[in-house]
Amino acid sequence: MTAPVSGSAPPIRVLIADDQAMVRTGFRFFLDAQPDMTVVAEAADGEEAVALARRLRPDVCLLDIRMPRLDGLEATRLLAGPDVPDPLRVVVVTTFDLDEYVYGALRGGACGFLLKDSGPTLLAEAVRAAAAGDSLVSPSVTVRLLRHLTEQSAPAPTPVPVREPHTEALTDRELDVVRLVAVGRTNAEIAAELYVSLSTVKTHLSSVQLKLSARNRVEIAAWAWRNGHT
Repeated sequence: MTAPVSGSAPPIRVLIADDQAMVRTGFRFFLDAQPDMTVVAEAADGEEAVALARRLRPDVCLLDIRMPRLDGLEATRLLAGPDVPDPLRVVVVTTFDLDEYVYGALRGGACGFLLKDSGPTLLAEAVRAAAAGDSLVSPSVTVRLLRHLTEQSAPAPTPVPVREPHTEALTDRELDVVRLVAVGRTNAEIAAELYVSLSTVKTHLSSVQLKLSARNRVEIAAWAWRNGHT
């Protein structure tokens, strides 16, 4: 494991749960090579993942969906669901790009959803985002997910405006950030596209979350899609 640099913040403690040993080994090899991360546990099934996570309290749990004994969606609900008094940060990482898995993971409390073929760089970004209290969803599923949510909400028999009065409270720059969040951009990509610093992007996002009463960037993106800011 990579030891933290003297005087720096403690590394992000990660738990990996996947029924394939090769996947766990690959994730561990890459994450342990990051200067700000360390893998503290591995689990081969959902029950073991939940037990280890509750005992070790890692900063971030990476959970596969299809696992024996207890699947990743149920494990996510047990660790991060709305009824959990002290929820953990869960990122679901799966091979299966299925809408029901995405919705199930996010409803269950996951703060991120990645496909295994997203690459190691995005995996590290998702871990860092989760540890910081942020969310990251694979760009390849973000737009489809939000479009589907928008279409589902459109035919409601008694439509209710989704926080529309708050739109005017957002500054032009905040709306620029919101639009980029809505198409799956990471904070670093938003900073580069808008020619601002990463800290400025984070400041804007914090302000937007407060104004929209949004818990994370997924809710910010959903608000943008529902209100035509894409």
